[in-house]
Formats: sequence, C-alpha cells, structure tokens
Amino acid sequence: MTNDRRVRVGTMDATELLDTAAEAARSVGPRLREAFRSRPAVDTKRDFHDPVTEHDRAAEEAIRAVIEARAPGSAVVGEEGGATGSGDLVWYVDPIDGTANFAAGLPYFCVSIAAAVHGELVAGVVYDPVRDDAFTASTEGAWCNGEPIRSRGAAGDREAMLLCSYPQPGDLEAEGDEALLRYGRLLRAFSTIRRPGSTALNLAHVAAGWSDATYGTGSQPWDVAAGALLVRQAGGVYLGDPLVKGDYLAHVGGFDLAGSALAEVSGRLRRTPS
Repeated sequence: MTNDRRVRVGTMDATELLDTAAEAARSVGPRLREAFRSRPAVDTKRDFHDPVTEHDRAAEEAIRAVIEARAPGSAVVGEEGGATGSGDLVWYVDPIDGTANFAAGLPYFCVSIAAAVHGELVAGVVYDPVRDDAFTASTEGAWCNGEPIRSRGAAGDREAMLLCSYPQPGDLEAEGDEALLRYGRLLRAFSTIRRPGSTALNLAHVAAGWSDATYGTGSQPWDVAAGALLVRQAGGVYLGDPLVKGDYLAHVGGFDLAGSALAEVSGRLRRTPS
C-alpha cells in the first residue's frame, strides 16, 4: 500500500480522511441506537428481499453532510443516494449494512464508509452502533476502538467459522440446485457456518480474527470497500475487486485456501453487471 504521508487530496492526507470517515459514521450512531427495535416501517427497492427504512435515508444524508463539510466537493457513492460529485477522492457509503436485521431488531448491522484516492482504498470505517465498536483502517494499519487488530485464526476448514451470505435468491435463480449442493459442501467442510446478515460487519470480524472466512456474491462497493481494506491491513486476504460490483472471499492470514472447500468458489469470483 502507498505510504500514508504520500496519499493526499488537496490539504487532506489519509489520516484526515480516516478521521472524517470515523466522524461521519459515529455521527449517526445515536439515531440508529434510538430507532433500533422500534420496528420502523419498511419499504423495498429491487424486491422484498431488499428492504430500506427512513433511517437508512436519513443516516446517509447525515453522513454526506459530514463528508461535505470536511472534504467539500468530493465524490460520494452511496447505497441510498447514488453517485454524486466527481474527482480523485471517492467515498463509498452504506448507512446501514444489514437493514433487515436493523428493522427486525437483530443486533447485527453497521455503518460502512470508505475513501479511495485514484482508485486506491486509503481509509475505511465499519462502525457497529449497538456495541459501539469502530473498526478502522488506513494505509498505516487496522484497529478496533484504537487497538491494533490482526487477522489470525484457524488454518483449515475443520476448525474454522465461515460467515456466509451464499446462496442468495439470485444465486438460486442463476445456479438452481447447484447452489444448494455447493452450500451443502461448505456445511460439511466447515466447523461452523453462520449467516448473520451484514457483509461489512462480517469482513470486520474476519479482520479482527473473530471469524475465519467470509464469502458472498453480487456485493456492491459500499458493502465491501471498508471491510476489504480492514482485512488486508490486518494481515488477512481479500479476493475480489472491492470497487466493482461482484463476488468476494476473505479469510484470516495463514488459512489454507487451497485445501479448503472455498477453493472451488475462489475460482468462480466474478464481476456482476450493474
């Protein structure tokens, strides 16, 4: 990665970009905690599997306001507000990653914000407002609540926990029964599989070494950009292009991917048309 002191946009360096992302993420924490378990009204976007609430929209507006105040004129790509602005600095914003969990009252969701300069990720924050855990990464390292984290854990499937969003409804439509068979092979191979429902938080947990691997399909940059930087800067492995919609696979450092049931899907990582 590029040295932190060399990454500058105007007068801002990567540390200041990270500070901005952290400020923006924490700024919506009180609202999300207050609204959590209030059973907010839920709308849908693509279909009934893709929920959105008024809090997603309001949180993104608040995040954009912080970014505009700290880094005026930069580009923002948000899940709710789409792409705005232009320039070398681009922010990727998911105001609530895990909206279905948030809306139902399940405490596994987060805010995800990343900054890229000239197409290179240089700062990222995954903020869990329920636990008040802030996972942060820059070109200098990765931290949770200010303490360095290392992506270390199981060496193989038999001891590993896999956080998985596969298969999703789109996978079933595209692959039919093969998606279920592939998932069955993962179930048999791994010690434990969980489907907690937040891509960004899954990646943060792999970065921290709290889980060993995570895999998903068709993810957007706002889902994975911050988490990808966390995993890589913590010493783990992230496969896939985090700035292009598509599939991803991440695991802790030292994990035997070649000997894993995940080796099959690692060869299938694909970009997805927008």
